[in-house]
Order: sequence, then C-alpha cells, then structure tokens
Amino acid sequence: MTDFEAQLRAVSLRVTRPRLAVLTALRDHPHVDTETVIELVRAEHPTVSHQTIYDVLRALTDTGLVRRIQPAGATARYESRVGDNHHHVVCRTCGAIADVDCAVGHTPCLTASDDHGFVIDQAEVVYWGTCPECAATRTPE
Repeated sequence: MTDFEAQLRAVSLRVTRPRLAVLTALRDHPHVDTETVIELVRAEHPTVSHQTIYDVLRALTDTGLVRRIQPAGATARYESRVGDNHHHVVCRTCGAIADVDCAVGHTPCLTASDDHGFVIDQAEVVYWGTCPECAATRTPE
C-alpha cells in the first residue's frame, strides 16, 4: 500500500485512480490551479473527466488531505502540504507561489491583539514580492 492509499483510507475515502492521480500531481507540482491539475491528471489518465477532478479536489480539501489557498487577486491553488501552519510568498509579477515556514521566536503580528472571543488555531500570512526570475528580467529605471 502506498502512502497516498493509506492517507485516503485514514479519512474514509475509497482509493481510486483519479484520487491517486490528483495527489501525485499536487505532490509533484505544488500550488497549481484547477486547470493545471486537470492537465496533469489527464496527461496520465485521459479518460478522467473535468467534473471528476473537481469532485476529487473538493473531497480531498474537505477531508484535509489537500489545502486550498487563494491569494488576493489570484485563482485558487491547491497543495498537498498540510498539517503545519506554513505561509506563502507570492510574486506580484508572475504569480509564482512558494512555501514559507512559520516564523519562530518573537512573532508579534501572529498573535491577535484582540481575539474577540475566538479560539484561534491558525494564522495565515501571505508575503508579496518579486520572484528571482522576474527580478532578473526587470529593467533598471
């Protein structure tokens, strides 16, 4: 049994080829949008329908095996890195996204000044900037 099979069974999902294909695509290509997931899965399994892939993404997200992120102004993206409180850095030019581990030590902006009675279990931080590739192609002003 593969790790993906064990993960699916652990959340009471049947092991199916489309589910395994989506998990593989997200492991190999983190932070991709739905259309890219469809392209990746259909490259290996051309008979899998768009609707099946949408359904798989929803089931995997609902069970916590996949995380859906949507930086402001961007389409939703999916990643299989779950279970930790990591953050993301997004390129303002090309939209590339990379993982950023949660800050350690003194992190004043990750502690709410007023929790309004909420039990806070996660903070979401998005860093914005320019990726190395876009920075290298910028012309100096």
